[in-house]
Amino acid sequence: MKYSFIAPRSKRIISGEMRLALFFFGVNIAMMSIAYLFLAYKTGVFKEKHASFATNIQQLNHSARTLEEKILTIETEVKKHEQISTDNTVMAESIRNIFDLAPDSITLMRAELDEKSLILYGISPNKDTYNFMLEAPLKSIFHRTYTSFYPIENGWYRFVSTNYLDDESAVEVSE
Repeated sequence: MKYSFIAPRSKRIISGEMRLALFFFGVNIAMMSIAYLFLAYKTGVFKEKHASFATNIQQLNHSARTLEEKILTIETEVKKHEQISTDNTVMAESIRNIFDLAPDSITLMRAELDEKSLILYGISPNKDTYNFMLEAPLKSIFHRTYTSFYPIENGWYRFVSTNYLDDESAVEVSE
């Protein structure tokens, strides 16, 4: 006797709908795994690039500091050069002024110019000519002036004039 109108079918553990749902779950998990692996790979590449950029930035910062130090050294050397150039110009102008200061009747043989002193060697026809024509302007420039005269055979005088500028701080205190 048959109690059913259809022939019995064998039952499966997983039905067709369940198989379809599992297939979609499997595809979904596979796609998420591929996305995860892709993102993990890109994250690793990004971290490597970040590390290389960080070392590159450190190297550039070090290079920048080195260049700044070189720039400072060059700037100080330029300042020194400008100071020396200015000092040389002032010295040349001072020497020119000294020789312009000497009248035609007095012959200067040698001049030694230091930072705070001037020593002149020369020949003068007489002491009065030297005193009025050269010593007066020298006294107006220098604080202390000493002159030694040595007679020579033709009646003229060889002289050595030593002139000093006092230390300006000592002058300010004494005034």
